[in-house]
Amino acid sequence: MNPPDAGYPGPVSGRDLDILRVIEEEDLESFSFEGLKRRTGSHPETLSRALMRLEEQSIVERAADGYRLTPKGREQAVLHPAELEGERMTLLKTMLPPSLSPERAFQALKGRWFGSLRWLGFSQGNGELVMKWVTDDGKVQLDARFAQSELTIDGRLLQGNSIVGAVTAAHQLLAHISKAYARPRYGRALLAEVIRSYTGYN
Repeated sequence: MNPPDAGYPGPVSGRDLDILRVIEEEDLESFSFEGLKRRTGSHPETLSRALMRLEEQSIVERAADGYRLTPKGREQAVLHPAELEGERMTLLKTMLPPSLSPERAFQALKGRWFGSLRWLGFSQGNGELVMKWVTDDGKVQLDARFAQSELTIDGRLLQGNSIVGAVTAAHQLLAHISKAYARPRYGRALLAEVIRSYTGYN
């Protein structure tokens, strides 16, 4: 086992640090086992043991919707900058109708799986709510960013995946976000706004 990393409350293996770096890089307030498994490319047993060790050190804890970083873990997570693969890029961006609430989308979409998209987790701060998914094959990560009246879907290409797969996944996620609002006309308004932003039609 690797020697203790300065600042951590005990021996932390290299694999455990890799997991913590992903959590910190993505600023995850909570995350799912399945999403983190695909995001890190970890074997289920390897990830399970790593999370158990981190629980024992009070760095992460179980939550109703998966896992979350403890206050103790959050204080100590930024020890080494992460060098994660895959450049983040904007795939879709649109204005939201004024009556649409990010909180409504959050409650409807949190923890949900859509086709090949697996829930990773969420972060929030600086007036922004970000919900994150990763594809079943671990090749694409999507971030749905709600900030004021804008929705932005960012993608990170992992494992050498092409942008085509990321764009396709982004449009699939947009369709599910549109369906998340209780009143159907809201979803139609959101899709119509995206079409206008790409075609210039009024």
